[in-house]
Amino acid sequence: MSQLSYSKAFTLNFLGTAPTWYKLFIIFCLILNPLLTFAISPVLAGWFLVAEFIFTLAMALKCYPLQPGGLLAIEACFIGLCDMEHVREEIGANLEVILLLMFMVAGIHFVRDLLLFVFTKLLVRIRSHMVLAILFCFLGAFLSAFLDALTVLAVIITICMGMYAFYHQTICGDQATSRLSDDRFVPQTSKEDLEQFRAFLRSILMHASVGTAIGGVCTLVGEPQNLIVGGIAGWGFAEFALRVSPVSIPTMICGFATCLIIERFKLFGFGTPMPDAVRKVLIERDNRTTAELTKRDKLRMVIQAICCVWLIVALALHLAAVGLVGLSIIIFSTAFCGITSEEEIGKAFTESLPFCSLLCVFFSIVTVISQQQMFVPLIEWVLSTDPASQLPIFYMANGILSSVSDNVFVATIYIEQVHDAFLSGAISHEQFNHLAIAINAGTNLPSVSTPNGQAAFLFLLTSALAPLIRLSYVKMVWMALPYTIVLTVVGLLGTTFLLPDMTNWMIEVGWLVPHQ
Repeated sequence: MSQLSYSKAFTLNFLGTAPTWYKLFIIFCLILNPLLTFAISPVLAGWFLVAEFIFTLAMALKCYPLQPGGLLAIEACFIGLCDMEHVREEIGANLEVILLLMFMVAGIHFVRDLLLFVFTKLLVRIRSHMVLAILFCFLGAFLSAFLDALTVLAVIITICMGMYAFYHQTICGDQATSRLSDDRFVPQTSKEDLEQFRAFLRSILMHASVGTAIGGVCTLVGEPQNLIVGGIAGWGFAEFALRVSPVSIPTMICGFATCLIIERFKLFGFGTPMPDAVRKVLIERDNRTTAELTKRDKLRMVIQAICCVWLIVALALHLAAVGLVGLSIIIFSTAFCGITSEEEIGKAFTESLPFCSLLCVFFSIVTVISQQQMFVPLIEWVLSTDPASQLPIFYMANGILSSVSDNVFVATIYIEQVHDAFLSGAISHEQFNHLAIAINAGTNLPSVSTPNGQAAFLFLLTSALAPLIRLSYVKMVWMALPYTIVLTVVGLLGTTFLLPDMTNWMIEVGWLVPHQ
């Protein structure tokens, strides 16, 4: 075997398995940006940088954005589009979001046994596919309102993966243990049941995924961008929930109604029940697993249930910063469940730290936008329009960008620009509050249209389960389409017509305190 040349080895090493054309594109960008900065205009280079970074987010399925996006951000610092001191200040101002992702996701990892137990029971005991659909959509929404959407979906994926693997191995035998995607081992008599089971799992996962978006818009901790918006606006947990309720409550009602309609009429790939043969196999397994629970296992689940109650109470009463509440969950659950090994604890952080790193790169790009004042003309134009027109404009602008980019990135850019406009006296405090909700709703609701817009969707698409149940990018977009239409339209109507009047009413009845 001949030795690789250094140039070939570099090509293989640079960005790993990403397509060659994508590697060349990143190198081209790294060459282009300094030329634009020094030969034409730093502002123009900044716009190219933002477009390039958004493209790396859109290409997340081919290459995680941390590496290409990080190279672009580091170069931006070197060529003077921003400086590291402002980057540090930007990251420091958003430390609470980083703590949320770092500690809350890890904290929920230690109560997964309880969540797995409950979700498994629901899946195998409830026969009506319509009841299961609305239940998983509701649970996804409820849990995401208090926990992290990625973690909630990770638990559901783990359950579905376990069920699929057990059934596949049951019908195929031990020879198919490591070949779950290979249908050659599936007996002819079981192929139809397996296809139906795949369709059932796709439906459940998509309902739960959309549920995380429906619930994620409702509270301060539902999505990372909520914490950014709420932190800049100075809202606590209760105030945030009240201010967003004119949009979130109608959206939730219509979202659940959409779930029932598409299940009832079997639209867009939904409405497939679990095959009886599959249910029989899974019930036998669940009974056996339950019978094997020891007293120590049961006590662990009791401790985890107490931790979940503490989590909800602490967040609702805003007893501490969200990330610190997550840290307390880690401490309580590990201390009382016998987890004392550094290796065991370290595993809980593997899901959150890559995204924390990417978030720091986000804030570097945001610093470029701020220092180069790139959005100032656009914001000035929007703010020069009638105040009533500003809400739908901000909502749709955030929604469209979030569908192709990342909602945390988009929300951070817009809320900081609007906050600067408020500090300069361009808009009133009341209008700033309304625009903050429009930005938050815009980044949460229309972004369900593609896996790029929602981190939970992207997590599902890149999971080991997706190819097993034949859940492709196009399939996800198609199945999410009815939700996309309903959530986008209802969110737009709520933001435009209900938000101002309902906020004034809540101030009149004393639920909200007017700002002086």
